Amino acid sequence: MTQTADESLLVTATDRSIELVTLAAQAAADRLAHDIIAYDVSDVLSITDAFLLASAPNDRQVKSIVDEIEERLNKELGAKPVRREGDRDARWILLDYVDIVVHVQHSEERVFYALERLWKDCPEIALPEDAVQTRGKAEEHARLMGTDGADGELS
Repeated sequence: MTQTADESLLVTATDRSIELVTLAAQAAADRLAHDIIAYDVSDVLSITDAFLLASAPNDRQVKSIVDEIEERLNKELGAKPVRREGDRDARWILLDYVDIVVHVQHSEERVFYALERLWKDCPEIALPEDAVQTRGKAEEHARLMGTDGADGELS
């Protein structure tokens, strides 16, 4: 059976994964993360349903965003990560909840590694409006700081 373009972009992640991603995205937005986006990777990866990507302009904020996500998911949904990596440098911290994987990156790492390019063919997961409003914030911050926002787009 052949799928149409619209059918190939249907979200197939579980309800639990969507719930985790939604709350994590809101927590990241509440801590002023930039360029929050989530992808349903359930059709291409067997190890997880979804990736949530977010960034921040400095290491301290990256850590703050991760701490808020971890606290909110534990408090509101009883979810604890099975793995947390990248704490030492706080340039790219990964939280693995099995159902979802959260990547919070320093803005420079976000541009360099460009995870969006890897997962752009996967369907985007709808996020809370606060999270959607963060799109383009990294470029805006770079302009305000008088630095080049990078050659790659984040949205």
